[in-house]
Parts: sequence; C-alpha cells; structure tokens
Amino acid sequence: MNRTLNGLAALAAGTFLTLATAQADAPVVVSSKIDTEGSVLGQLILQRLEAGGIEVQDRLQLGGTSIVREALLAGEIDLYPEYTGNGAFFFDMTDSDVWHDAERAYATVRERDADNGLVWLSPANANNTWAMSVRGDLAREHALATLEDLAVYLADGGELKFAASAEFVESEQALPAFQQAYGFELSEAQLLVLSGGNTAATMRAAAQQTSGVNAAMTYGTDGGLGALDLVVLADTLGVQPVYQPAPVVREEVLAAYPEIESLLAPVFEALDLETLQHLNGEVAVNGRDPRQVAADFLDDLDD
Repeated sequence: MNRTLNGLAALAAGTFLTLATAQADAPVVVSSKIDTEGSVLGQLILQRLEAGGIEVQDRLQLGGTSIVREALLAGEIDLYPEYTGNGAFFFDMTDSDVWHDAERAYATVRERDADNGLVWLSPANANNTWAMSVRGDLAREHALATLEDLAVYLADGGELKFAASAEFVESEQALPAFQQAYGFELSEAQLLVLSGGNTAATMRAAAQQTSGVNAAMTYGTDGGLGALDLVVLADTLGVQPVYQPAPVVREEVLAAYPEIESLLAPVFEALDLETLQHLNGEVAVNGRDPRQVAADFLDDLDD
C-alpha cells in the first residue's frame, strides 16, 4: 500500500516537473482587452517581461472582457490585465459591498480566482470606474470637485446637461445609484443619451458643448480628460465599485516564471490615476503608438 502511494506520489511529482519544464520552454502569451487602456497596459506587461529575459507571445487587444477571461481560463493565453471590480460579475457577487473598497475587492478576487488556478498580482493605485465629469470652466467657476458639490450646485438651480450612454442612464448601478446616494435627479431635458457606450463620444459632446452639454459620463482613467479639460467629480460616498487594473496570470505559468511577479510589481505600483490618464491620452488624443508610449514610461521608470 505504502509502495503504491509512494509510486503515485513520485509519478505525480514527475508529471508536475515535466509540465513545469514544458511550460518554461514555451513563450508566455500576453493578452489584453480591445481598448486604449488595454493596449497600454498590455504593452507595459509585454515589454517588461521581454526585458526581463522572458520569451513572450503578443496577443494583445484580443477582445472584450468575456473573450479574454475565457481565453485565460481555457489556457489559450497566460496573462492579461483585468480590473478588480469585475470580480463582482465573475463570481456572481454584484450585491456585495466588498467591491466598493479597494483592499477588500483585491483580496476577494485574489482568493476566489485561486480556485480557478489564477493569481492576481499587484494592482495599480488607480480606479477606472464609471464617473461623472464636468467641463473645467464649470468646475472652476462653481468650485465643483465632488459629487456632493454637484448636488449642492443643482439644488441651487445650477445649469447642467449631461451626455451619457443609455446603459449609464438606465443601469441601477450607474446614474440612478449616483442620484440616490447624492440626492439629485436629472430630468430628461438635462440628459443627452448617445448610442453605444463610448466615453470618447460623451467627452467630445461636453468639450464641444453639443446641444448645451457641459458634463459627461466618463471613466476615471480616460485619456481625453486632461486634453479636453474635463474634471472627474470625486465619488466621496463610494457609490461605484473599485476597478483597479492588475495583471492576472495562470498559476502554472507563474510557477514556471516566478520572476513575473517582481518584474511587474514596480510597474503597476507606479500607475496612479493621473499617470494612467496621461498614458491613455498619449494614445487616444495624441495618436501615439501604445508600444512607444509604454517604452517611454518603462525607460523613465528604470532611470
């Protein structure tokens, strides 16, 4: 009996070593979502690993969240940047309060995904969540910095016209949640609902004052915010979930290349909100190649 168990243990150990060796001989397949931030974060990961002596395969901008997530779970890709707040949907926990706290969100998604053989590495100190932003001139004139400020401004009869997607207006997690928490309500006349969910269109409407628009649905790290002089109003009550970007890697790949963790940690720790806005803006607004934007950032980081 003991001999059989020992034999099985030896066989298992040998199989693990064989798999680890095979994994170490294969390139690490790096992927990302098909958006501006995905291209930037994906390039940062790809170039950092390559500079660290790890052979990589480029499958960046593969698709939307569901496509990239399923590819990772299926072992078709090895590593990509994901957002902590998406754990609410991955694990059917949308009613949980943990997603409104950065530390609890990260701890929860890391613990839950361990059961899937996935490891969440160090996140960026930035929150790419849904936000309400106003034109810079409006913010400066009326001292608008938070959504509480906006509520007071509206209660005093302040003029506002808000550009957003239908999803943002209708989803209980978006505009209705903001209105309930901060005690204001936008009428139909105060809304410009645009087809699709592209924040580039809503930000452009605010910047160009289309149909009198002076505020827009955005994401916290949108690249056009600074260039278009839009100010994100702080969600001081924590209405929206926290969406911190972090590399997610398959456990067996990390076992084969443990240096991945130490290579990527300082990169993501350097990505605060303003830095991500700037990097995204270089691509989305200035039209620069995300490869070069990432390369320049990594050069500065290493200096």
